[in-house]
Parts: sequence; C-alpha cells; structure tokens
Amino acid sequence: MKIYTKTGDKGTTSLVGGERVAKNHIRLDAYGTVDELIANIGLLRDQHLSNEQKNFLVQIQDELMIVASHFASGNEQVLNKMPVINEWDIIILEKEIDLMDESLEPLKSFILPGGHPAVSICHICRTVCRRAEREAYKLSCEYYVDELTLKYLNRLSDYLFVLSRKLAAIFNAEEIPWNKIL
Repeated sequence: MKIYTKTGDKGTTSLVGGERVAKNHIRLDAYGTVDELIANIGLLRDQHLSNEQKNFLVQIQDELMIVASHFASGNEQVLNKMPVINEWDIIILEKEIDLMDESLEPLKSFILPGGHPAVSICHICRTVCRRAEREAYKLSCEYYVDELTLKYLNRLSDYLFVLSRKLAAIFNAEEIPWNKIL
C-alpha cells in the first residue's frame, strides 16, 4: 500500500466510513488538532521522564486516538463499532492530577510557561489540548460528540497543567508567577 493516494489532491479527503469532505471541514479541524496533540505528547514522552510518566502518556495517546477516530467518522454504523472514552478514563486522569497536586506548593498566581524543555513542551501540549477542546465543542454544535469526550479533553488539559508543575518540581525549574496588576 502506498502512502499517497492522490485522492486528496483537489482539496477533499475521506472520513472513516468513506464519506468525502472538503479539507477545511469542521471534522478535520477537530481530529487534526487532536492529532497535533498526540504528536506533541509524543515529544513530551521523549523527554527525561520516569517510565511511569511515559507509560501514562502512551495511555493518553491511545485514548486520544479514540477521540480522533470518532471525530473522523461521519458514519453511525462505524462509530458504533469503535472503542469509546468512558467515565473511568476521566477518573484516572483526576486521580493522577490529585496525586501530583498533593506534592506541589499551592498555586497563588498564574505561572509563565518555561523553565525546562519538558515543562515548556507540557505547556504546549496543554494549549493544544485546549484548542482541541474548543474544536470538539464546535463540532458538537453540528454533529454528535459524546459528552464524555468533551469532559475528557477538559480534564486532560488540567492534567497537563499539573504535570507541567510536577515536572518543574522534578527538574528544579523555577516557576515564574505572573504578577501583572490589572
């Protein structure tokens, strides 16, 4: 099988299930942003993290592939055969957030991203996740999107923020507070 099909040369692509849509279709914005997030999490995973952290990020990438596949499908019969995000996936994220948060100093202000490459990449993942959440919400205004998927993306961005703080602590990176008086 060749990687190129030439079927998208005129600005259309196929969704899972075969429906052809324009490359600027709302579904492509949604699953393309999730794909970008998956790739950035891969970059984060390539940093000097613990095996436990890396394994958890692989699990997140797997769950995001489920999200992307749902966004890429306009066919209800195909959707019904796909794995789904469930409440347990969200609970696991929340448990990980709580576990990391227990060891961190309480947050007193906004934090400027940076201090260590792994921390910065984590913040990039967080912001791409927020965009994926916005795209998912836009998609949900026109097409069915499971509410647990929206909830998962929201919780994942929280997880990525707390992970950035945890990594800052691990790597002894300074957290610079944003103290601008408005």
